[in-house]
Amino acid sequence: MVEPATHSLLTLSFRVFIAFAIGALIGLEREQAESGGTFAGSRTFPLFAIVGALVYAFFPALLPVAVGALAVPLTVAYAGKIWMERDLGLTTLTAAILTVILGALTMHSERGAELAVIVGGAVTILLSAKGEIHDFVDRIGEDERRATIKFVLVVVVVLPLLPDRELDVLAGLNPRFVWLMVVFVTGLSFAAYLLSRIVGPKRGTALTGIVGGFVSSTATTVSMAERTADAPPLYPVSTFSIVVASTIMFPRALVEVAVVNPALLPRVIVPLGAMTVTGALVAALVYRGATDETIVETEITNPFRLRTALFFGVIFAIVLLVSESAHTWFGVSGVYATAFLSGLADVDAITITLSTLAAEGSISATAATTGIVIGAIANTIVKVALVWVLGTRQLGKLVTGLLGVVSAVGIVLVVV
Repeated sequence: MVEPATHSLLTLSFRVFIAFAIGALIGLEREQAESGGTFAGSRTFPLFAIVGALVYAFFPALLPVAVGALAVPLTVAYAGKIWMERDLGLTTLTAAILTVILGALTMHSERGAELAVIVGGAVTILLSAKGEIHDFVDRIGEDERRATIKFVLVVVVVLPLLPDRELDVLAGLNPRFVWLMVVFVTGLSFAAYLLSRIVGPKRGTALTGIVGGFVSSTATTVSMAERTADAPPLYPVSTFSIVVASTIMFPRALVEVAVVNPALLPRVIVPLGAMTVTGALVAALVYRGATDETIVETEITNPFRLRTALFFGVIFAIVLLVSESAHTWFGVSGVYATAFLSGLADVDAITITLSTLAAEGSISATAATTGIVIGAIANTIVKVALVWVLGTRQLGKLVTGLLGVVSAVGIVLVVV
């Protein structure tokens, strides 16, 4: 790596400007904040960033000393702020020290400068979203907080302890890979769950379908079908939300494929992408009767629950073993049968399984693609069945027709 001091004057000047911009961005936000402006603001934060940049550029070994030297007056100023305003918040003090580090990071390397810009932007967003974050935390119940903390602790503690190799005692499974996929899938659902909590329990039909599709399209289907059974005139709203939630399942599967086996993505994106577009189009057909003015209240549960995660881990492990064995015993037809049966319960497990097997060369990309589509269609069939059982006849007929068109597109594209 080239040392920062050996860069050209133009490069150094540009990096210092980046540091200045990051500091100014954070400083502007802090000056506008009620508690941050009196401590440090739009002039002080850019200076922090420039100090970090210049010290690292020419005296990198002295960066800890510089940070420590700045910490002294920062601590004095912080103590004065507490004395004058009775405000014990550490946010601005922490942001000031972090700004010095970000300034130094801009001089570390080109990648370091890019990372500093990304982190600086994220920090600014985090600081400016104080009210929204506190409101979000207030909307989360104590049980949900405990469930989330337990799950995160288990992830942090368990994941490093699991062996990263195939174990004969587990029929050749890699425990760390299985648990990593559990964390990944649950994380996708949790991101959508956070969105649902930020928006609140009452949301428009489109957002209900999108959020519900990423958290649990099956749960969304059940909820909307039951509401329609209680209030039959809601069937256009329910149909729209169910179709959107079912359609979101396809791009969610694409995300999983992209993470597990990026080489498979160009093959899978054709049928799943077409099914996504078709689902969006058919949903638009019923949108007139389910406009955004219609408010839908649904309750989406926190996916960060240990029992749920362990259940998915067991399902994923079983599907992984069965799929590989079915391919060995019955060939491609065994993979397709497993994909269909697995898709009836969970489409994530078969998507990740087939992506993994294709990456290992155990099955072909064509077999993996077809199997993923079969699993998605099987899961769609389950949703249609739930609508008929829990909803009304009118809802069942409309959902069956629309999702039938979506499934037909997938079938045609994998057969041709």
